[in-house]
Amino acid sequence: MGNYELLLETYHRSLLLGKCKTKGDFARLLGITSTTLSRAFAKNEKYLTPVLVDKLQKMHDEMDVENLPAIAHADAHARELLKDDEHDDVEDYENENEDEENVNTLPLLPINAVAGFNGIDEAGVMLEECPQYAVPEFSDARAEFLIRVSGSSMYPKYSSGDILACRKIREITFIQWGKVYVIDSQQGAMVKRLFEVEGSDEYVMCKSDNANYPPFKLPRREIRSLSIVVGVIRME
Repeated sequence: MGNYELLLETYHRSLLLGKCKTKGDFARLLGITSTTLSRAFAKNEKYLTPVLVDKLQKMHDEMDVENLPAIAHADAHARELLKDDEHDDVEDYENENEDEENVNTLPLLPINAVAGFNGIDEAGVMLEECPQYAVPEFSDARAEFLIRVSGSSMYPKYSSGDILACRKIREITFIQWGKVYVIDSQQGAMVKRLFEVEGSDEYVMCKSDNANYPPFKLPRREIRSLSIVVGVIRME
């Protein structure tokens, strides 16, 4: 059975056994966003990830023993849909989520995944498996991902738990001094204001807003990635 066939049969089994009433419910059962599920239903293989397929297979197999005659009927119906060139069920779902598909969502990354923000990071975190959030204002600011602040070094500007919207800097030859950046370096990932080191092009000065954290010089060669902070969601 192919991945798409597995998705369709598992969804119909879940409907039949009352485990879900809508595809939104089904997405929550799988622990993914409705957008990810919508794209999987549209046969976008990128979103039928090994993690998702494994969840589907386990759910599919667990329902085998619950109601075999009804399950067989549901599976047959799902296979009939696959033979139908119009795929009405899939088209209906895509129409239901048309507005959602047109909204750009931002992945909430673990801070240690920032360095590899281009599909799969060094720790193996896939963007489509991260929580996704739609914030139109962040899209207008060309944000590409979100991270959650940990620690108090940037207090009172940012508190632990705040969510920062960030845009990756592809070329770090030009830095806006005084702006807040997410820096991934050999010393780890951190959120700091960057300043010029007078008389030296080999270092940048990293400063915290919290006076309890002293500034320090960071060699440019140790910077693996740099992302500018363009917005924040403040957590109370």
